[in-house]
Amino acid sequence: MKIRDKNGNWIEVTDLKKAIQQTGWYKEYTHNPPVKSDKERQAYWTDMHKKLIALREQLNKPKN
Repeated sequence: MKIRDKNGNWIEVTDLKKAIQQTGWYKEYTHNPPVKSDKERQAYWTDMHKKLIALREQLNKPKN
């Protein structure tokens, strides 16, 4: 399965559970001390995390 990132690139997801776990970690990551790009990276990973959660919910939705 594939999702599109904030930059319009397609990302192939081979292990949805692991991808959700990893993006959950990455969206919280900051350098110590923080660097200028931390907020941009956190926004990217937060967006990816939300998209993966939505994909999981869509896949788990009962089919009528």
